[in-house]
Amino acid sequence: MIKFRSNFVEELPGDSEFDNYPRQVINSCYSYALPKPVVDPNLVAFSTDCARLIDIEPESFEDPAFIEILSGNYIPAGTKPYAMCYGGHQFGNWAGQLGDGRAINFGEIVNRRGKKWSLQLKGAGPTPYSRTADGLAVLRSSIREFLCSEWMYYLGVPTTRALSIVTTGEEVLRDMFYDGNPQLEKGAIVARLSESFIRFGNFEILAARGELDALKKLLIYCINENPELSHVNNDCSFKELNQQSIAFFRSICLKTADLLVKWMQLGFVHGVMNTDNMSIMGQTIDYGPFGWLENYDESWTPNTTDIPGRRYCYGKQPEIAFWNLYQLANALRQLDIDEKSLIECLDEYKNRYINSWQKTFVTKLGFKQYSGNKHDVLINSLIDIFKKFGLDWTIFFRQLSSINFGNNKTSKKHNLELVASSSYQIRNASFENEVDQWLSNYIYQIKTEEIKSEERIKLMNATNPIYVPRNFILQQAIEKAQKDDFTLIHELMKVMQNPYTDQGLSYKQFNIKRPNWADNKPGCSSLSCSS
Repeated sequence: MIKFRSNFVEELPGDSEFDNYPRQVINSCYSYALPKPVVDPNLVAFSTDCARLIDIEPESFEDPAFIEILSGNYIPAGTKPYAMCYGGHQFGNWAGQLGDGRAINFGEIVNRRGKKWSLQLKGAGPTPYSRTADGLAVLRSSIREFLCSEWMYYLGVPTTRALSIVTTGEEVLRDMFYDGNPQLEKGAIVARLSESFIRFGNFEILAARGELDALKKLLIYCINENPELSHVNNDCSFKELNQQSIAFFRSICLKTADLLVKWMQLGFVHGVMNTDNMSIMGQTIDYGPFGWLENYDESWTPNTTDIPGRRYCYGKQPEIAFWNLYQLANALRQLDIDEKSLIECLDEYKNRYINSWQKTFVTKLGFKQYSGNKHDVLINSLIDIFKKFGLDWTIFFRQLSSINFGNNKTSKKHNLELVASSSYQIRNASFENEVDQWLSNYIYQIKTEEIKSEERIKLMNATNPIYVPRNFILQQAIEKAQKDDFTLIHELMKVMQNPYTDQGLSYKQFNIKRPNWADNKPGCSSLSCSS
């Protein structure tokens, strides 16, 4: 059975009030909170790879006693269940105290390899941070969280992990679009793992309230618990908290830059990049109204709440990440950490993002390394074509590896057909002329750099996935699951494990453009923060 430790609650200041009711929690990093018992927990799915992180074998999920743990009905020995206190900037405005309103942490698990993982149940009931909410989660949002977090892992994107999804046997009232039409939905709980669930907002709330002693303790805890973030080791000369804090912040900046490069290169849109949804580990956290670029639009956001300002649209994500890091720097600055050094770290974020984005983008095109202006011209002209003709981000890049390098009419027709198959717009003369010109330039550059065909294809196919968790696909899985049919969830779990490998005709339906029926269907084209 899993063995827990409780370093977070033992080393950091906690809430002196033990009753579980909504309130402002002062001078604390957490509040104790027990999961709400559920009437009939049933396992929907689990991740074998995720389970192995904490030395859990697949057979454990056949044990009803283990399902009781995953549902929150049984509290294992050594756990001190708690909810974190944090604040955040939501849509650019300071929101004050937020906290784990529907997530309860069981503590940390150290596996046989000495690696620490925190276990959390999302949707396990109310906490002091639930405000007016019930702290529960529905099957719809839980399926999205479970599938996408694990899919991201297989895509190579830093992410929190999803261990399991369990239905509760209860119904939960939700107003999906906040339009005054609440509906009863099936309840569910997702068990999540992460090296740390600490967010930018954990620091922000303490700084905003002037609770500097607690802020300092949290910072020291993070440095000690995650030495890879501050490069603290036996050979390190850092002895001052100021120096370690700068190294800590620099690592967060660089990890966040790397994360955003992954998002942008794969066409992922988080949808709600509030500071309370930004991890110090540089991981994707809190899968709500996310989406994947289909017909290319830099201003696209999957979040209906964000449509008026499009703050969190695809094209603004790198800028918003910088803004969020700036808010974290402001919080750390309250401890008199050197301002100049913090600004230098922010500059490193910008440089890291730009350089990594360029290097990664050329691999999507099959080039071994970035070569400056000649590649910039290709990239910028391709983006213009994406904008003008609404190409599908995932399908285009995968199709590009199959182009014909001949210079005859047959080759040109073949290549145009490949690109046209990824477009959501009607093919016309302008499309053919611009695409043909770009392909000619691209082929010329490949030949100039003497890149062998097999090398190019291998590199492109390792960089450009075939399968991503498109919203219309997830929505189909959700609709089946609401009828107690989980077969599509399990099928998608097989597909996700090899997203860069063609898995044949039987899985062709997971590699198609968004169909017309999904254009305006809730859950496919429009989602809310309750998604």
